[in-house]
Amino acid sequence: MTYVVTDNCIRCKYMDCVEVCPVDCFYEGENMLVINPNECIDCGVCEPECPAEAILPDTENGLEKWLELNTKFSAEWPNITVKGEAPADADDMKGIENKFEQFFSPEPGAGS
Repeated sequence: MTYVVTDNCIRCKYMDCVEVCPVDCFYEGENMLVINPNECIDCGVCEPECPAEAILPDTENGLEKWLELNTKFSAEWPNITVKGEAPADADDMKGIENKFEQFFSPEPGAGS
């Protein structure tokens, strides 16, 4: 098992999860984070820290797409170990449906 970041993170990107991760397995894209499933130790401390409820265990049904996306982009995006600033409109973006189709960016973030 591993944890994955889902589309609830897109354009919210609060990054509270980054500070609690004991193994620094988060990677930063332009408008979301992903978890490297090979580095995640399944501790689960990140899940309750996410205000957007974007982090879920990959054992939940229907998350295969997200496991694949987290795997792919954690190999391409820079590692992030320090919480940065959430986007100014993060609270406005919470709860919007179909964010992947509308807003996902494959571009890397700054990392830290």
